[in-house]
Amino acid sequence: MNTYCLDCHSEIEYSMTWNSFLFTPKERWLCGKCESQLQSITGERCSICSRPLSLLEPHHIKEGNCLDCLRWEQDPQWRGVLTKNTSLFLYNDYMKTYLARFKYRGDYILTKAFSARIKEAVSAMNTSLIVPIPLSGERLQERGFNQAEALASTAGLQTQHLLIRKHSEKQSKKSRNERIHSETVFALSPTPLNITNQSILLIDDIYTTGTTLRHAAQCLKQAGAKQVCSLTLARG
Repeated sequence: MNTYCLDCHSEIEYSMTWNSFLFTPKERWLCGKCESQLQSITGERCSICSRPLSLLEPHHIKEGNCLDCLRWEQDPQWRGVLTKNTSLFLYNDYMKTYLARFKYRGDYILTKAFSARIKEAVSAMNTSLIVPIPLSGERLQERGFNQAEALASTAGLQTQHLLIRKHSEKQSKKSRNERIHSETVFALSPTPLNITNQSILLIDDIYTTGTTLRHAAQCLKQAGAKQVCSLTLARG
């Protein structure tokens, strides 16, 4: 049976090896050309936000962390709130276009391209609950689905909806000082689970400033969570 690339729709070619005769080939959702445009994050990265250190000037790195994360950690309000973010890919031009199709045009099936990587990453993490970052009611009505929930469900992950979003003002348009001191955008859902001493994994599509994830993590930590980490598809 022929399979076709989710992005450019060309036929996906599988290389023929002895293993392919003995075992079912690993399912692929992108052709080689499209897949090659995804930039996996490899090598040294900030131990908190996953930003590749090779993209930073030496004076923007201290003790294995980027200065942005160090500033968050220097603020008593945010210190230790988000233990660690793991991002799988860089938010390059290809990823930006790909995610735009997924988020704004409703091409839900495009999430399949990342399901194996997401599932593999989560299996290596020691977390008890998986929580997708929620959209505001307005955004959810516009798009028809939550992109974070879509990424998780396509990867076969069981999620818990512990948070609700109070408003949808874009954090990336605020100054750094405004982001740090802005009012929290999340609240616990009306019937949350008992999360005392639980290790929670947040799921979202992009880590840009880290503000959204930290606000969500802070809400969960205040409710008793032991630690909160996050997995994001891309690092902006």
